[in-house]
Parts: sequence; structure tokens; C-alpha cells
Amino acid sequence: MIPFRKMHGLGNDFCVFDARQADLGMTPERAARVADRQRGIGCDQVIILEPGNGADVFMRIRNPDGSEAGACGNATRCVASLVADELARDSVTVRTISGDLPVARLPGGLWQADMGAPRLGWQQVPLAAECDTLHVPLALGPVSDPAACSMGNPHATFFVPDLAALDIPTLGPQLERHPIFPDRANIGFAQVLAPDRIRLVIWERGAGMTLACGSGACATIVNAARRGLTSRRASVELPGGVLEMEWRADDHVLMTGPVATSFLGEIAL
Repeated sequence: MIPFRKMHGLGNDFCVFDARQADLGMTPERAARVADRQRGIGCDQVIILEPGNGADVFMRIRNPDGSEAGACGNATRCVASLVADELARDSVTVRTISGDLPVARLPGGLWQADMGAPRLGWQQVPLAAECDTLHVPLALGPVSDPAACSMGNPHATFFVPDLAALDIPTLGPQLERHPIFPDRANIGFAQVLAPDRIRLVIWERGAGMTLACGSGACATIVNAARRGLTSRRASVELPGGVLEMEWRADDHVLMTGPVATSFLGEIAL
């Protein structure tokens, strides 16, 4: 029986496994079974902790379909809180396949992750053809003209006047797999409420609709600021709660939000 910890950030939930001492054999197929909400534990992502090899911990991220994700902001905060408590420190560095992410404990049970600089070139997102990532030539039904960037994962943000008018479960999977995204993409639907407030719903690549998406909130503040729709600091309202976002002058994106442990358990992989 392998122990795990069920955690979440604003309802974006994870099954966290510790493989720092021994390989658990968490194959993509096993991760998909763990993430199954009817036949497994159920989660938006399966997180495997591995030796940091220069960082405090390495975080491997598996989507519910078994595919590997490059970044997950809410999971980064959750993992950082565990490792910081182990080390009796207020700041740690979480390594991912997309880079190292410094995370710091703040008052009030909040954690702030430095998600690094956005990648804005069409080849960095990546897109299938050269174009201006601020205005991607893509439309489907009522949505069009997204902005794209990578925050370790590819993201496209559609700015819309009314989120409630969209059929996101229909639009999301079609846009995720559109040929313009060779690696598929996370699709954000954003409604700007004020220069410092955005309402956001995310269709996550390999996971579908989630209550929150940290890297999606990062991409949204970057794309909104690039479009001149908001300032470089804003509160991003997700279905599960609010993340405080800042795209600093040094180009790094800071994400601040809570973490929570739902329960501990054991499973036979």
C-alpha cells in the first residue's frame, strides 16, 4: 500500500505521492487510474515528488489522461508547503520539467510562487505557424482572436464580454486540440471586470474544466496586460476562488494563493 496526500489549491485538486526514497512505478497508465474520479481516487493532476538534485524537490505532474504537464501553479504551492514544513523553512525551490520555481510562505496561510517569465514567441508557445501571439488567427463559434503564451505549458486566452453566455464544455476540447496548437493547449476564457480584476474559466489540456488553474491565471494576467486591458497586477476570480497575480517589471509572474490538505490515504498501485 502506497501512501498519498490529497491536496488542493482553490479546488484544483491533486493526489501527491512521495517517490524521493524509492521509485513507485507511477506509469502514465497508473496515474490515469489514480486520477479517475469513479474508479480511482480522483483528481485534476497526479503529483509525484522526486529528488530535487539541486532544488529542494522535483515535482512531476501527470494529467488525468496520463500525459505529462510542464507546470501547475496550484500544485507548486501545495508541494512547496509540504517541503517547507519538512525543512522548517519559509521558502523552497520546486523544480519542474519547465524550470525551477521559488515559493515563499506569506502571512494568513498564503503561498507566493514565482512562476518565471512568460514565453511569448510563436515557437515558444508553441504554435504550428508563425504569427503574432498577441492576436492568434483562431475563431470558433462566439470566440475569436486569442492571445497566446507559455507559462511552462501552452496557453491561449480568449477575452469575452460575458462568460455565462459560453458553452465552455463544447468549445474547450475543440480549441485544446486545434491544429494551430501542435502540443495541444490550455484554453482560458476571460472576462475583464476592471483594470485590476478578471473573471476566468480554464479548459485544461488533458484535464478538462477545473475549479482553478494557476498557470492559466499567470497567462491571463500576461495576455491581458499585453492587450492593455488591465494593469500588471490583478485579482483573478476562478470558480474555486481568487488568485492574486502580478507580472513584475523583471518579467517574472508572481502568483499568490492558499493551499489545503483534504485527507491522507493509501492505495495499491
